[in-house]
Order: sequence, then C-alpha cells, then structure tokens
Amino acid sequence: MAHPDRRLPGNVGGDFFVDDTCIDCDLCRQIAPATFTFGDGGLSVVYRQPFRDEEYRKATMALVACPTGSIGARRKVDPNTVRSAYPEPVDENVYFCGYASRDSFGGASYLIVRPGGNVLVDSPRFARTLVARLEEMGGVRTMFLTHRDDVADHEKFRRHFGCDRIIHRDEAGGIRAERLLGGEDPVAVEGGLQAIPTPGHTKGHTVLLYRDRYLFSGDHLAWSPRYRHLIAFRRHNWYSWPETIRSMERLAGYRFEWVLPGHGRRAFFPAQEMQGKLLECVRWMEEVR
Repeated sequence: MAHPDRRLPGNVGGDFFVDDTCIDCDLCRQIAPATFTFGDGGLSVVYRQPFRDEEYRKATMALVACPTGSIGARRKVDPNTVRSAYPEPVDENVYFCGYASRDSFGGASYLIVRPGGNVLVDSPRFARTLVARLEEMGGVRTMFLTHRDDVADHEKFRRHFGCDRIIHRDEAGGIRAERLLGGEDPVAVEGGLQAIPTPGHTKGHTVLLYRDRYLFSGDHLAWSPRYRHLIAFRRHNWYSWPETIRSMERLAGYRFEWVLPGHGRRAFFPAQEMQGKLLECVRWMEEVR
C-alpha cells in the first residue's frame, strides 16, 4: 500500500494520494479522471479529492487496479465496496478487468464473455477478488496473449481455470502455450475471433479482432489525448519502427470500431471514420520515422 510519508508533492490535501512508487502506467487517470492527473515528471497525482459517491467509487476502483499499490487513502478504504466493479463493462459483452500487474507495467486486460467460453485478452494480476468474479461470470476458456510484455500472471490463470493460451511463437520464449501462431497471415482463432500478426513493437506482436467491431490492440495502437489521434509508441518500440508502420498499413484493411489497448487510451469511432483515423496515424508515423 502507498505510504503517506512518500506522497508526491503535487497531491492536493485530503484522503486520497499517490506516492513516489508510481510508474506512470496511466490507469488511474483513465479510471478516475475527476481525481487523478499528471504531476511533475509525468507521474500521477490527486488534483481534486472525490466528493460525490460516484467519484469516490471511481477513485477506489483506481486504487485496487493500481499495479504498484501507489494509491493510498488516509482513512481506510474497503475494496469490497467495488468488488463487483471489475470486470467493468466496456460495451456489450466486452469487459475491462482492472487489477493490473506490475509485471506488465500496468497493462490493461479484457474479458470477452461468450456462450462458447470466455476469452481473457492479456493477463491481469491474479487477485483473489478478480478470480472469484471471473468464476461467477463463467470462468476463462481461452487466454489470448498479444505479446511477451503483457503475459503477467498467465501461468496462475492457466493452472486455476485450465484455459488454453494463444501467443505468436516469436513471443513465446519460455511460455509453454497450448497454441502457437506463426508468420504474418491472419488466423481464425474461434467463432468471431481473428488473430492478426502486427510485427513492430515486438517481432511477434499480434492483435485480436472480435466480430469486426472490437480490436484488442496490445501495444500496437492506442488513442493519444495529447495528439488527439491514434498513435503507435515510437519511444517504446522494441523491434522495428518501419515494420510497425507496415503492420499499421495492413491493419487499415480491416473493419473495427473499438481500439482496446494494453497501454494507452481506448478509442471508439464508427468503422469508416476509424479507418480514416488509422490512415491519419500512418501518416503521422511516417513523419516521426
């Protein structure tokens, strides 16, 4: 838990605060934007204490989701008050899992609830409360791992739920996944799910397209509030920026409305407008080459 003696100087007075163990994963600013913002050095701080019930609930959700336990409160906060908040509905049968892991630098993970078996996209922290909620929602049949950075507690989820893990062989490393993808051709995973290799951020990075509507983009694509358009992460590109551009150009040939990233902000636009946003992203990427 966060320590009051280590609270960052940019925090306003009051119950909630962020201490100096923050890693700037951005989750708290996404979950509770009325409470958290950027402080000096890019780390998160509390700029406004929650005073409405919903604001307090969101701040508590950010506290339990924080991968480093960097959010604290002067009075005791009962996480059980937000027990049923995660997985949090995003749209239709798609949910945000919260409970991020330090091992994935606070990467977001998602749950797709399906009659044929639920799909967990990337790995959250193996938290007892989250696991209980996943059990209530039908468990996990498949775990899709976009790339090696966001695998976190995949082994614990495999042992608990017996789920099959899917990852590109160029990302697998020591992961004994039940299904390995290869090459750059798209692969039909199961009903309504398509794996699309997008090498660039890492060699075997792969996004997951669901029902031509939801794109789980890992660390390939996200919305930037700063630039106000879709971006790829130039500073955090571990394999090849030219390959990332090429993968983005190929991705523009697919139809989707939601971008649901592991890192960065989500985006929603009607499919035709989303394609235009993606082409705008490609032009921007070529300029920052």
